[in-house]
Amino acid sequence: MLVSAKKMLQDAVKGNYAVGHFNINNLEWTKAILLTAQENNSPVILGVSEGAGKYMCGYKTVTEMVKAMIEELKITVPVALHLDHGTYEGAQKALAAGFSSIMFDGSHYPIEENLEKTKEIVAICHEKGVSVEAEVGSIGGEEDGLIGAGEIADPNECKKIADLGIDFLAAGIGNIHGKYPANWKGLDFNALAKIKELIGDMPLVLHGGTGIPEDMIKKAISLGVAKINVNTECQLSFADATRKYIEAGKDLEGKGFDPRKLLAPGFDAIKATVKEKMEMFGSVGRA
Repeated sequence: MLVSAKKMLQDAVKGNYAVGHFNINNLEWTKAILLTAQENNSPVILGVSEGAGKYMCGYKTVTEMVKAMIEELKITVPVALHLDHGTYEGAQKALAAGFSSIMFDGSHYPIEENLEKTKEIVAICHEKGVSVEAEVGSIGGEEDGLIGAGEIADPNECKKIADLGIDFLAAGIGNIHGKYPANWKGLDFNALAKIKELIGDMPLVLHGGTGIPEDMIKKAISLGVAKINVNTECQLSFADATRKYIEAGKDLEGKGFDPRKLLAPGFDAIKATVKEKMEMFGSVGRA
């Protein structure tokens, strides 16, 4: 059963921990994340970017794969299937395909247009019991061709979006997608505290969770961050393990070229990365 992310994030705010949102890119990714969540009794959010959705043959394919896998692997922890950085059209397609949570990213629109479109998405999603994430202040770095400069969100704009009845809010606080550059200034906790002051107990989302030091993660959680997105770190650990397997010549030994063997080290590496993040975010044992 797929669930809305609303309750799991409200529980996280009350319990002072965060739920990991881990992007999926294929079957191995999905299986590794679901098994790790079950083994650690942690709620989990499977994130799907529009590009990844297209790569995996569309949202319907993704929904059916995830639902079948939950059943086959006997997953009992809460799982939300979440559209990551959805466009206005993409949000509606993912909703129709059975996603249980939707992010509409209107951060690149003027604030009035972002408000208007977000309000529409909230109405159609809530009618189906699907949770909604909105964004104010674009997140830095590149994701699916969208490049953001890492803006600091305006707290008053955050309040306006929050008042539309969304379930959780992604606010730019200097975080970026991908690897953090050496001259990164860190997260802006003053901005985060001001946003929190205005929006109250609404769960906040931290995008670009790869490479943020643990002390900053913990401080962000203490200021109301209840969902942390991780993608690049899983990709890097998967690539590193796969490279080592091939460089060691293991693909040339016996049936080492079989994709089930070739991708196994990467699969294990994703599991290790996800477990480490769940422990850091404090979600282990919270399902």
